[in-house]
Amino acid sequence: MSAFSQAARVWRVKAYNSVNITNVVPEALAPLETLATNLRWSWRAEAESLFESIDPELWSSTGRNPVLLLRSLPASRLEALAHDDDFLRRLKLESEDLENYLAQDRWFAKQTRGAEDAETSIAYFSMEFGITQALPVYSGGLGVLAGDHMKSASDLGAPITGIGLLYTYGYFSQTLSREGWQQENYSAHDPADLPISQVVDAEGRQLRVSVAFPEGRDVQVAVWKAQVGNVTLLLLGTDIAENPEDFRTITDRLYGGDAEHRVKQELVLGVGGVRAVQAYADLAGIPRPTVFHMNEGHAGFSGVERIGQFMAAGETYESAIAAVRASTIFTTHTPVPAGIDRFDMHLARRYLALDGTGMCSLVPQVALDRVMALGAEDDPSRFNMAHLGLRLGQYANGVAKLHGVVSRDMFKSLYAPFDADEVPITSVTNGVHLPTWVRGPMLPVVNAMSGNRDLSTTDEWENEHAIGSEELWRIRNGLRTDLVDRARSAVKSSWLARGAQEAELGWTRSILDPNVLTIGFARRVSTYKRLTLMLQDPERLARILRNEDRPVQFLIAGKAHPADMGGKQLLQEVVRFADEAGVRDRIVFLPDYNVTLAKYLCAGADVWLNNPVRPQEASGTSGMKAVMNGGLTFSISDGWWDEFRDDELGWTIPDVEHVDERTRDHLESQALYDILENEIAPLFYDRDERGVPVAWMHRVRASMTRIAPRVAAERMVRDYVNELYLPAGRSARRVAVEGAPAAYVEWIAGVSAAWHDVAVTGVRVATAAPLAGGPLRVEAEVSLGALSADDVRVEAVLGRVGALGDLEGAERFTMTPTGDGSTYAVDVPVDVPQSLGYTVRVVPDHELLRSPAELGLVRFPSA
Repeated sequence: MSAFSQAARVWRVKAYNSVNITNVVPEALAPLETLATNLRWSWRAEAESLFESIDPELWSSTGRNPVLLLRSLPASRLEALAHDDDFLRRLKLESEDLENYLAQDRWFAKQTRGAEDAETSIAYFSMEFGITQALPVYSGGLGVLAGDHMKSASDLGAPITGIGLLYTYGYFSQTLSREGWQQENYSAHDPADLPISQVVDAEGRQLRVSVAFPEGRDVQVAVWKAQVGNVTLLLLGTDIAENPEDFRTITDRLYGGDAEHRVKQELVLGVGGVRAVQAYADLAGIPRPTVFHMNEGHAGFSGVERIGQFMAAGETYESAIAAVRASTIFTTHTPVPAGIDRFDMHLARRYLALDGTGMCSLVPQVALDRVMALGAEDDPSRFNMAHLGLRLGQYANGVAKLHGVVSRDMFKSLYAPFDADEVPITSVTNGVHLPTWVRGPMLPVVNAMSGNRDLSTTDEWENEHAIGSEELWRIRNGLRTDLVDRARSAVKSSWLARGAQEAELGWTRSILDPNVLTIGFARRVSTYKRLTLMLQDPERLARILRNEDRPVQFLIAGKAHPADMGGKQLLQEVVRFADEAGVRDRIVFLPDYNVTLAKYLCAGADVWLNNPVRPQEASGTSGMKAVMNGGLTFSISDGWWDEFRDDELGWTIPDVEHVDERTRDHLESQALYDILENEIAPLFYDRDERGVPVAWMHRVRASMTRIAPRVAAERMVRDYVNELYLPAGRSARRVAVEGAPAAYVEWIAGVSAAWHDVAVTGVRVATAAPLAGGPLRVEAEVSLGALSADDVRVEAVLGRVGALGDLEGAERFTMTPTGDGSTYAVDVPVDVPQSLGYTVRVVPDHELLRSPAELGLVRFPSA
């Protein structure tokens, strides 16, 4: 012990001052800094392993953050690494791999080379991005989806720039009280400690944009960037010295604060985001984005900002809206109205008003009332961000096929008088990023099953039997063991945080069993996801867990929103059940669910449980991650499972309709117990002489090869490119032609004014004796008044006649003019003998009109 240390024990000595000690990374290790600041390391296991090998304990304690790791290392350790030949060899390999990755010619360039589509570039707005635990700007599914979107865009070379917020505290970390009540803990994150860098101008100053707030005050927004492989994520923050305190706290917490705080954040994201991404493009010498994608309604104000920009360039308000709509995509993730951002109309007016003028601050030439109408809904006191997104986005989608159906029905009032099936909201089913979510031991399996093809562009894995049952079972056992080890450590740490003593926690070393059937369940804790459905009959659940021949164990994780008392109560109910001595070795709650923990849980679970109230699950991507690692699906037919459901590959819990909530939950929980006890557990424990569950492994192989490539985020991004980004880019180029928006608005006005003269004056079947196998000719007499045949589309509509005379399962067939142009006809192929109802309708038609429902104009024959 030094003399100074001895003295410190005797006297209390106050510091005279303090000094910050920093380290310098040796030149030989300089490539580490390049690797650390490109987030591609987060989905390359070899790069993560390289960082972890530097100091495993420090890697864990810094939140797996390579920037903070390097800054925290002792100089002696850096010096040792600089002379470690094996480490330098691995560093060289990783550095070269990143260089090669960034230089490769990728899918998007190959698809669009030589075509105008190559000019398309996309700005992708999201309130959160879950790329890595080291960048805490996400809370859950929406953010992880956005992160996987960016990673897959990088792998595919899609020209996407992400725009999000840089939160001072991010989302909360979760601990539990002794009573099992969720506790939220927030920690400040210094941008200097994150894998991001400032966006700087030619003079080396950090890029700033400003956003006008009430009372003539402008908030200054600083811009950082995270490099995500080949693509860039811009992050906007207001916690800078130029802002007063109330502005500095705008970007403090994700989904924190009251409604006014949320409006401020969404103005910074939408308005500041448009200005930032355009300024960044100018600084970087790259084209400005041509397509703007709003991932949920949080960025709806981006469309209002762009209206103002188009008007400043000479467009009218109407033509500016047309130009914005043509180049905007709106994705809704919300299957229930309660999940939509809706603000008090007076609050929204206050933040969009140009002080004292009655005009809009973002569109100064336009009366505020006209702009507010873009977010109007049935309740005149509310401003609806989803309605704003749909009114300003000509391209819209849900995130699974069933969710598309739900969304069309939910928003059909915006497109009256058209039926829900014609509401212009399509669907692109979510996916998860393969390299991120497939655990290392499963990668050889995936590569073998896919035939070692490029996983970013492979739609089918055809080699189902590439890996033997015994080897696949060995790998699955290893993943389950990893999960059990991590769960034991997490439970012990959780109990210590809850106030328990080390001496009373010996039992945590033996909870769970690496050989027992393991069910995973991890969701945001909200009512419709039904965290506690499994607890409807606690005694029966306990019997299933403790079954001597076929035991089952559950690992559960999830966070409730800080303001959601109901969600917290559900979580506490699960925690209290898991605390009971009789089952605590078989059911475990894992606190502080994050990306890192998710990788272990999704890969180690044998079965992934999902039991929402149908059809309130938009997609549900956690189960997709399990499938990629050989886990099987056990779900209500909702979200993505409704689309890919196959009871040879997983199990479907029957959903109950037209009963009260209590009865529904009781019946569905009994079905859950029955399937688990009588189908899933027996199949898992049915072993051959080698101890291998052969039938279970067959199901695992089939599930992986038939489902996994279809739920990959790489497929998802390719779908976005082909079905939404490129079409929107073409629309954007068409409206970019001088005078095109004004001409389109003039066309809309002309069609609307003349529509009262459009009439279907006669409809007939011209086929004398219709026969199956032959065409059915439908003809109609149509009067267009002042319009021409180029302004409309005439359609024959055929289907079964329902009890109320409505056409069910109707199909539409475009008719063409014949003779003098007032008669339209079409030959409809009919294969099956049947009774068909038919009618004819006229709708507007224009190359910039994606759907006739946008104008709400349709004409049927008069009764």
